Amino acid sequence: MSNQKPTRGNIILGLDPGLNITGYGLIDVHGSQPELVEAGIIRSTKSDNLPTRLAAIYDGIVDVIQSARPDIVAIEDLYSHYNHPTTSILMGHARGVMCLAVAQNQLPLHHYAATQVKKIMTGNGRAPKNQVQLAVAKQLNLTDVPEPPDVADALAIAMCHYYMSHKPASLL
Repeated sequence: MSNQKPTRGNIILGLDPGLNITGYGLIDVHGSQPELVEAGIIRSTKSDNLPTRLAAIYDGIVDVIQSARPDIVAIEDLYSHYNHPTTSILMGHARGVMCLAVAQNQLPLHHYAATQVKKIMTGNGRAPKNQVQLAVAKQLNLTDVPEPPDVADALAIAMCHYYMSHKPASLL
């Protein structure tokens, strides 16, 4: 038995931005099959004012980056629905502090639309959340689906980056 640590591959951090709950997921792409490293959520408190909530998200992302030391970050693009413009503005604030945390840690950042992530993971760009959860569980060989769905979405974003950077021609 060797005392050497396993070789670390390329660690991808996927982020599913949210003002209340931000999902994050880290995968290691060492070898032929990506493996789960860690996943979780960062919460802000609804009763706090916006600057305090954004600071909590920023601090949480910085903590994940500094503890996991990812090589690359992938984040979901901002989606805007004309019936809910305020939601997209608030999400833009949350996404902005995440991008700032990534930039301050000098990591490459890649952006993916939710429909692109769903299409790559499930074959359907309009797949429901439970289908994405099942796809993530299957592709990462997990015994249970990741909960809450924000965690599955973050892992799906990380997986999307992996697939796009390794097999982009076959996915388009």
